[in-house]
Amino acid sequence: MALNLSQKKEVVAELSEVAASAHSLVAAEYAGLTVAQLTDLRKKARGNGVYVRVVKNTLAARAVEGTDYQCVADALTGPLLYAFSREDPGAAGRLIKEFAKDNAQLKPRLVAVGGQMYPGTHVDVLASLPTRDQALSMLLSVLSQPATMLVRVLAEPASQLARATNAVAEQKKAA
Repeated sequence: MALNLSQKKEVVAELSEVAASAHSLVAAEYAGLTVAQLTDLRKKARGNGVYVRVVKNTLAARAVEGTDYQCVADALTGPLLYAFSREDPGAAGRLIKEFAKDNAQLKPRLVAVGGQMYPGTHVDVLASLPTRDQALSMLLSVLSQPATMLVRVLAEPASQLARATNAVAEQKKAA
């Protein structure tokens, strides 16, 4: 269905707003997927905080102007599905990677993160990024390590004294 000018402006404005706040972008070829498969992909995307949209490449190129994803404007050719990670930088990569395992027609074409464009093969790298909870737990373990070591160092003299006292007591019992 063809869009009139005002509808095109609405699509560009919506996509531009999403692109301005998104953490990453994955553009994938979707030719050959059925409507049911695309509906399933969109359902999974909503659950993972990923914005998925199929729009004309010219509208997408206009929408990413002035955002970190302006670098992909020249590479938008062919039928593409756009997946923007809104909450977690790796969410779009994980979604596309997992969905492509069962649906070979979905082929990642390009990945964009932090103003840099990468080939579609980098979707694995994007998918391997930790989630927010995983990153926080890694940070917590890194922060707690020095405190744990300090407690061990401070407790060591007392434990050595206790072991020495115990050894002396054992020697006196034996004698």
